[in-house]
Amino acid sequence: MIKFIVIEDDKHHQEKVKNLLRTVTFESDEEIKILVYQKFTSKLREEILDKSDRKIFVIDIELEGNYSGVQIAKLIRENDWESEIIFMTNHDKMFETVYRNVYKVFDFIEKFHSFDSRLEKDIKEILKMNFDNKMFIYHGRNIDLHVFYKEILYIYRDTEDRKVVIVTTKNKFSVGLSIQDTLDQLDNRFKLVHRACIANLDHVQKFNWKDKCFVLDNGTKVDMLSKKYKKEVEVK
Repeated sequence: MIKFIVIEDDKHHQEKVKNLLRTVTFESDEEIKILVYQKFTSKLREEILDKSDRKIFVIDIELEGNYSGVQIAKLIRENDWESEIIFMTNHDKMFETVYRNVYKVFDFIEKFHSFDSRLEKDIKEILKMNFDNKMFIYHGRNIDLHVFYKEILYIYRDTEDRKVVIVTTKNKFSVGLSIQDTLDQLDNRFKLVHRACIANLDHVQKFNWKDKCFVLDNGTKVDMLSKKYKKEVEVK
């Protein structure tokens, strides 16, 4: 599902944006949902914190209430670097403020200067982009784990604890699975590189088959590599 989150306090412009989004996404293969908010609310906060769906935020910079569009966008970026943000404004004086305060803004569109064509172009470009929200999910006796595939660096079997350890970009998690059961839940970016290790090939910078190790894109060297799996690794 793709969610469009429109944050606009002018009802006439709300309808204009909704109609345009419906037209642009009419032939999309994905399920489309359009949500509209006039200002910052607890429900909007919940939507921002929920990362289960792909989202495109279309935000008016100047809003009624305690939060401006820029403040809402900053809250989005504190929790979510994946969703796209498009700003709308009645004038271009806020352009510099937006780009100084909000990371990764897709576009800044003036409402009365080719608005329809620019928003349509932006949405079409965003819909063509690859969005990776695949997630590894594990429910155990003492842990419920949800980790994005793209955040997993490698996975290995801890022989002492007899558990699988999932090493991510920020943390480590132990789960009560076998290496094979874990691999069965993953996609083809993950390959066995050792009988007790799975690597995310998207994060591997170098395989050193002679020294039986591989190097990750963060510089970490992992000494779990076997020539037995070389052919498997070369097929992605």
